Amino acid sequence: MASWASLSPSIVEYFEGEDFYRCGYCKNESGSRSNGMWAHSMTVQDYQDLIDRGWRRSGKYMYKPVMNQTCCPQYTIRCRPLQFQPSKSHKKVLKKMLKFLAKGEISKGHCEDEPMEPTVEDAVAGDFALITKLDAQCDLRTLSGDFRESLESEEKKKIKSSKKEESNELIQSQDIEEKLGSGEPSHSVKVHTVPKPGKGADLSKPPCRKAKEIRKERKRLKLMQQNPAGGLEGFQARCEPPTLFPAKAKSNQPKSLEDLIFESLPENASHKLEVRLVPVSFEDPEFKSSFNQSFSLYVKYQMAIHQDPPDECGKTEFTRFLCNSPLEAENPPNGPDCGYGSFHQQYWLDGKIIAVGVIDILPYCVSSVYLYYDPDYSFLSLGVYSALREIAFTRQLHEKTPQLSYYYMGFYIHSCPKMKYKGQYRPSDLLCPETYVWVPIEQCLPSLENFKYCRFNQDPEAVFSVVAVDEGRCKDPDRLQVFYRKAVMPYGVYKQQQRDPSEEAAVLQYAGLVGQACSERMLLFRS
Repeated sequence: MASWASLSPSIVEYFEGEDFYRCGYCKNESGSRSNGMWAHSMTVQDYQDLIDRGWRRSGKYMYKPVMNQTCCPQYTIRCRPLQFQPSKSHKKVLKKMLKFLAKGEISKGHCEDEPMEPTVEDAVAGDFALITKLDAQCDLRTLSGDFRESLESEEKKKIKSSKKEESNELIQSQDIEEKLGSGEPSHSVKVHTVPKPGKGADLSKPPCRKAKEIRKERKRLKLMQQNPAGGLEGFQARCEPPTLFPAKAKSNQPKSLEDLIFESLPENASHKLEVRLVPVSFEDPEFKSSFNQSFSLYVKYQMAIHQDPPDECGKTEFTRFLCNSPLEAENPPNGPDCGYGSFHQQYWLDGKIIAVGVIDILPYCVSSVYLYYDPDYSFLSLGVYSALREIAFTRQLHEKTPQLSYYYMGFYIHSCPKMKYKGQYRPSDLLCPETYVWVPIEQCLPSLENFKYCRFNQDPEAVFSVVAVDEGRCKDPDRLQVFYRKAVMPYGVYKQQQRDPSEEAAVLQYAGLVGQACSERMLLFRS
């Protein structure tokens, strides 16, 4: 018991069978089908492994679409930020934001703006009452009091032993928080400054070249005229650099995402935008002090954008979906400075919150959960802008934590035109629903044009191959961990005490969906 408590294991309750709901995408009244479980607590590594098997969370509710039966198959999609280059439309959004901040310019015309998820209720089939019921039924109080006490006592010991370390690192952590709170990257980035009107270079004219470069160019042309066949041989033989315009070539390279986001603004800028990363915890003073403003923004967004009635976007619903997270905050020495866990990335414009991106920071990725924003600022395309900021944030975290190198965008639904926009963040991959391997989206799209449900496999002969299987599947269910009657035990021991044949079917279904690794680490609660 002590060893399990010290590890703070994930604790889940699995709901047997498959649930049918109204689909939030095609509006089919009972077409959405998924498996689900309630997470009382969860480690970030377990959740990372689960989303790599097609699971997603909404609050503490974990769900996995039954891909070959649901009306709108939902494929997990991830972007590769290290190779990401903003498209022309992405650059327009970033430039639009800079113009608004610098001069207060508001772009005219219709601008499509999609959040990372359509609505909170769409994600779990539109039934707030369902989650409320599950929240009541699966409260942590249903767990053994002894087991809870042992976990809590171990947590108190951890907190007491870590206070000394925290005091030593206070100055350093405050400096880190300042950088994160300002929305600026913790590393230095190259910023292209724009000359003030009336000063410096005229941007409408070609860039000036140094006299030395002009002389080199003339010499090169002269040598080419003298020796047309030899090209630059004579020039390079004198140990001159083969590239004549290093400065110009550098300036012609496309601006990076960071260059576009963090471009310097004039001193008399019309607006100030600040991005703050706030842990989702009512014990965090910044989260607590901004809660009411954040909640008011959520209500305004849900009612204006999704036409939700007031009784469906109350404080209780907001807290359950976007503030209650099963993820345990972790701060390992080799992890990012902000730690792992659930966060709200708040966008403050001139002292007020205009958007909040709900994200999970996991061992290998930043996972987007939800976005809500002020409809009065829809002209800024905040859905696209926040996604680009989150991609840049992932790149920033990668510098300290190399294995953290992906940006998960939730589900890609090819059959729903409104949700296909996620495929525009390239390069990106889709998760194969059968083998759980990542496949570049370009290879998946031809198949998705013909079939809603696809197994992403280039080799048609591999469908029946032994190699083309789920490598992480549960091969030994007896090693699955169960929490039953104040004790943790392997399923092989637990099943000897059970006489209900339906019990085994439910446990095996759970094991197949979470995989061998998670089944051995997470505790499956049985009453």
